[in-house]
Amino acid sequence: MRLRSNVTTSLLLACALGLAACSGHPTKLAGLPERVELNGVPTFRSDAYQSGPTALASMLSQQGIVMTPGLLDKPLHLPGGEANLERNMQVLVREYGLMVYPLDAKLTAVLAQVSAGYPVMARISGRFWSEPRYVVVVGFNQRKSTVLLSSGMDRRLLMGFSDFESAWKGAGHWAIVTQRPSQLPANVDAQRWRDAANATAQAGQEQAAAQALKVLAERK
Repeated sequence: MRLRSNVTTSLLLACALGLAACSGHPTKLAGLPERVELNGVPTFRSDAYQSGPTALASMLSQQGIVMTPGLLDKPLHLPGGEANLERNMQVLVREYGLMVYPLDAKLTAVLAQVSAGYPVMARISGRFWSEPRYVVVVGFNQRKSTVLLSSGMDRRLLMGFSDFESAWKGAGHWAIVTQRPSQLPANVDAQRWRDAANATAQAGQEQAAAQALKVLAERK
C-alpha cells in the first residue's frame, strides 16, 4: 500500500511539474512576431486629464504634426471639457486630416497594429488609478507576455497581457489608431475604414477622406 501511495504521489507531482512548466511558456499568438518595440514614437510626461492630451500628442507627433500636450488644452476645451474628452480627441484628429480607426476588442487586434508599426491609443482602468487613463501601446514581448505602454509619467510601463486585457476591458475596450489617408491599418476592415473616412469628411477634410477611399479601392 505504501509503495502504491508513493507511486501515486510521484505521478501527481510529475503532472503538477509538467503543468507548471507548460504555464511558463505561453502559447505564441499566431501571425505575430515574438517581440516588437516602436522606438520612434514621441513620448511626453503628464498625468493631466487622464493622460489624454499626453497620449494624443504622441499619436499626432508620430504622424509628423508638431504637437505637445499643452498645445492641446485649448482645442480639447480643457479645463471644462473633461466629460467630452474622448469625443473631442477624435474630432481633433479628424480636423488634422487623419483617420480615426477603432480596433476590435481583442488583444491580437492591438498587437497586430503595433507589429505593423502603428502605435495604438487605448483607455485602461485599474486599481492603481482613481479613474481611467489613456495610454499608447508601443510594443510587446510574447515570450514574457507583456505589452509596453507610454502612459502619463511612465514612458516605459510594462504590463502583463492578462493585466492589460483586464484593465482595457474595465475601461470599455476603447482603442484606436490614427492613420494618414494613405496609410491603411493592418488587417483593415473595409467598411470600418469607409466609416472613418466619412467621419473625417464631416470634420471638413473632404480631400483627405477621398484619398482614404481611393487607397482602399486600389489596394491589392
